[in-house]
Amino acid sequence: MNPRWKLWLTLTLAWLLTAGCVAPRAQQTDISVTILADGHTQTVILPAGSRVRDALSAANILLDNDDQVTPDLPTVLAEGSTVEVIRITESFSTEVVVIPFERQTIQSESLPAGEQRLVQAGENGQREYTYRHVYRNGIEEGEPAIVKSVLLKEPVPEILLVGVQSTFLPVAIPGKIAYLSAGNAWLMETSTANRRLLVASGDLDGRIFFLSPDGNWLIFSRKSDQPPDQAINTLWAVSTTEADATPFYLKADNVVHFAAWWPGDQQTIVFSTVEPRGTVPGWQANNDLWQVSFGSGWATTPKQILEANSGGVYGWWGTDYLWAENGTLAYLRPDEIGLVDPKRGTLRPLVAIPPYQTRSDWAWVPAAAFSPDGRVLYFVTHDVSKALSTPEEAPYFNLEAVLLATGTRMKLVENSGMFAYPSLSPDLGAGRYQLAYLQAIFPTQSETSRYRLWIMDRDGSERRVLFPPANQPGLRPQRPAWAPGPDANGNWYLAVLYNGNLWLIETTSGQARQITGDGLISRLDWR
Repeated sequence: MNPRWKLWLTLTLAWLLTAGCVAPRAQQTDISVTILADGHTQTVILPAGSRVRDALSAANILLDNDDQVTPDLPTVLAEGSTVEVIRITESFSTEVVVIPFERQTIQSESLPAGEQRLVQAGENGQREYTYRHVYRNGIEEGEPAIVKSVLLKEPVPEILLVGVQSTFLPVAIPGKIAYLSAGNAWLMETSTANRRLLVASGDLDGRIFFLSPDGNWLIFSRKSDQPPDQAINTLWAVSTTEADATPFYLKADNVVHFAAWWPGDQQTIVFSTVEPRGTVPGWQANNDLWQVSFGSGWATTPKQILEANSGGVYGWWGTDYLWAENGTLAYLRPDEIGLVDPKRGTLRPLVAIPPYQTRSDWAWVPAAAFSPDGRVLYFVTHDVSKALSTPEEAPYFNLEAVLLATGTRMKLVENSGMFAYPSLSPDLGAGRYQLAYLQAIFPTQSETSRYRLWIMDRDGSERRVLFPPANQPGLRPQRPAWAPGPDANGNWYLAVLYNGNLWLIETTSGQARQITGDGLISRLDWR
């Protein structure tokens, strides 16, 4: 045999023997997987080594974000595995729930003992709840969860006044005292025991509350029945001389800071307005002036006499105004005091006031009062001369006076406090008059301090404290009210509110008499 053929034959046999010793290659197999989804069961055949996501894809099953799959999507499947798809869905529902109103019973000395009067009818409130429902394969799981709660209507409490016997001796008084108690207007006349209900609506807000100079009319503001960001209040009048007089609307809304009588005209008032806002303090001041005339049951359309303006520094809070009996009209701003010409609608600055930074949602406006003859203006000013830093936050306030004819200023009381509220007596004869004011117990903390009632002569002399005694808590900030004249014995009185009660203080002796004891009075005026 040819050697080459012999070699070829040997190699071929060796290769055949080697190939016969290798194990045969395994063939790839398929697996069967059961899928439970959407209420149906189906079986899919997949290559071995497939995962859950492959099975769902083979079955054309799509998943939402909230759906759950068992086992997890990356899990490798084996023969006979089961994959379950749980559909998670949700829905929302709302429910309006009634909030029952509360019933309040208030004892009042303004009613005869045992008499009852409903001063405010109760109204249920409403709250809307939004619920989230979760479903697993169409079956709700657990209790619905509250995801939103909205107050639709505040409940209005029912207020019932119950008369109680007064324990305080009556006092004869000159003129008339009007006072605001539990949202209602009352009148005392000739004696503190002679009390009469003027307005029983229970919705007086106390922002505007004053008598006419002759005491025959009461001007007051009432809460608006509209949402606060649409209307704050409305302005009304009622006769104090007619029995069971009906209050009537003066066609004026949103009167927050100022309303007063036009001097010499018993049927015309002037007022300033604001624009309601949904943010604190609840308004944007217009710093304007309007006048309206009225009679029994009627009122003219208001006429503007001073256009809306910026109002200076912190003008968003609002300008206050002040009439003198001689017809002089002053404006009071956080940064300035001046005079108004109501016929021309112009302003003339008189005194610059360093504005006080409250760092809050309110602005400090200086209080002031005219002398009976209208020649002198007494006012509170912000004193920054002693400020070590940040003058706008200096806690010092003085009581001063300015002569309108010359502009001469006089410091009368140093460190009186920001809420000194000067109040001038009527003419006591021969051009004499006295000045009542509040003195802060803690002058450098006068924003939160209580006060004591002081009195002095018009030039600042003969100063003395009247009320309350040193061992008693002080007064809340307020303007003291002078009696319109002396009593039968020639004594002059000041009226103040102390712990929600009316007190009369005789100015010569300092004798204080408590007139009410139910603690419900929030405003007063004496004419």
